[in-house]
Amino acid sequence: GSRRLAQGRPRSTQRSPKRRSRLRPLCETTMAPRGLKAFAFAACALSAAEAGQVNKVQLRHSAHKAAPTGFVTSLEFKHQLRVCNAYPNTVPMDIYRGASERLTGESPLPYKDCRDFEAPLVAGDKLEFKMGGADAGTFSISDLPNNDAVLLLVIHRHDALSTAVAFESHVFAGLATAQVAVIDTYKGKEHSVAKIMDLSLKKEGDKAEPVRSEELRYSSVVAVNPGEYEVVLDSDSGEERARTTLVALKRQSYVVMRTGVESMSGSSFPQELVVYPNFDPASLHSAAARPLASLAAVVLAAFGAVLAC
Repeated sequence: GSRRLAQGRPRSTQRSPKRRSRLRPLCETTMAPRGLKAFAFAACALSAAEAGQVNKVQLRHSAHKAAPTGFVTSLEFKHQLRVCNAYPNTVPMDIYRGASERLTGESPLPYKDCRDFEAPLVAGDKLEFKMGGADAGTFSISDLPNNDAVLLLVIHRHDALSTAVAFESHVFAGLATAQVAVIDTYKGKEHSVAKIMDLSLKKEGDKAEPVRSEELRYSSVVAVNPGEYEVVLDSDSGEERARTTLVALKRQSYVVMRTGVESMSGSSFPQELVVYPNFDPASLHSAAARPLASLAAVVLAAFGAVLAC
């Protein structure tokens, strides 16, 4: 099943809407006072001024099965690493595996951007994050799930006072529905609520219909029915802070982030919404007939892997 997001302070529990919800929780969303479960990662966060003082946090261990013998070998699982840069800075982020393998190549990851990496990960890998050549933080992988999965990793600012970084991580389960991880990386005094609502395509003069709207709780993962939606960020007073679109497709994994910082030292960045990945609405129609074929392909691939060993 899906696992909860890692890190973040406790949030107040929101009242569920009385009408039928389009959002279905994929996991328990009650937050612990300290870190939450992640995909067996150990995170180290530090600022440039604090380089060398790395505090490692072991999140989870799981035992590996003994190496098989004979003509049957273990299946190889596909782990897609998805990294989002929510650290407010004009300098983009470089990502290294180890000391020399530059995953971002010649294109560092800008603020408010995400990227998928196909580089195979193994337990023990260390992801080094750098800005302008200066060390920002280190993320160590202690274990990986025994199934195909999208591994989400978000780097963001630890607080409004220091420049230290923090990490959030999550493993998306292999489900047929669209999954959305909702993460609040904003640091500051302002409070805002993220909401998802139907995308209104009505022209002027058309008969108005009520637009369904539901809150997206931070530090939660929900299932969303396929469709085209708007995600809105509203302040406590009801003032709209940001708005973007979300095209939800079956079997896809998404992240919705509130970004920005009200910095007590250095530059401040306003509250904004980031949704990733972004799909063309036309994909909703082309993907409608895929689920059965995709499932058959997965089953055949699994049997092929066993028989070919």
